[in-house]
Amino acid sequence: MRLVVAVVGPTAVGKSRLALSLGQSFGGEVINADSRQVYRFMDIGTAKPSPQEQSLVPNHLIDIVDPAEPFNVATYKKLADDAINMIHTRGKVPFLTGGTGMYVWSVLEGWTIPEVPPDIEMRTRMEARAAGEGRTALHRELQEIDPAAAAKIHPHNLRRIIRALEVHQSTGKRFSEVQARHAPDFNSLIIGLTASRRRLHNRIDERVDKMIEHGLVEEVSSLMQRGYHLGLPSMATVGYRQIGQYLQGGVRLPEAIQQIKYETHRLAIHQYAWFRLSDPRIDWFNVEQQGFEGQVAEIVKARVNE
Repeated sequence: MRLVVAVVGPTAVGKSRLALSLGQSFGGEVINADSRQVYRFMDIGTAKPSPQEQSLVPNHLIDIVDPAEPFNVATYKKLADDAINMIHTRGKVPFLTGGTGMYVWSVLEGWTIPEVPPDIEMRTRMEARAAGEGRTALHRELQEIDPAAAAKIHPHNLRRIIRALEVHQSTGKRFSEVQARHAPDFNSLIIGLTASRRRLHNRIDERVDKMIEHGLVEEVSSLMQRGYHLGLPSMATVGYRQIGQYLQGGVRLPEAIQQIKYETHRLAIHQYAWFRLSDPRIDWFNVEQQGFEGQVAEIVKARVNE
């Protein structure tokens, strides 16, 4: 069986750096599984690997759509499956890395994603309702219709909640029922990176400060000048939304920066709901432990040479 190595975990823990290092060591190629790094012009705020880093090994699914273009998990899975097949055809190992759990598991678990087109009218109505009643009201409705789906979707993940309701309205079937899974034609090795909450928050805060130093404000300003407004899903990304509000005069810059840090802390916690420390499929490594990279490399080497 062919092998796919996935490197997962919360934001800012060091997934991209490790995947690039493993790709170099084992002649592999990296497939992005971050839902924001697919967008062009959004480099600093997504912590996208630099051109120099990307030149070390072939990278896939980075900078593939403009910020105003629609992009979803169904599109991602098709592109990722195609990339995996191409890499295997070349006799190399795909290293799938990113913190978007839905993207990672759609590939590793072989999801069959319902082909239901967006219902703009319904989405607008649901968004207005969420604004008035709160997101939890929609989540409670989903719990009544589809408890299994509601258990897997965070109450604050409005887009996923609406999508589940949308699929149910269109097909009459529960979202959890139409998301069938078929074992992929490859074996998986899943490496999880973690750290203490204090250390992870420190890494996040340091990363946000570096983003500001490296020009995040200018990047968001440039995007807005190109016509990419804050209502776009891409621009709702943590960092872009807060800096956009600052540029529009809604908040002061120090407040925006603090909001970015706080929201990224929350994002990291939410990512552990997708990548659970108790999941037996994941080999977890604490990045605070000296020499963990060598331990990971030994495990990968053993699996590659099977």
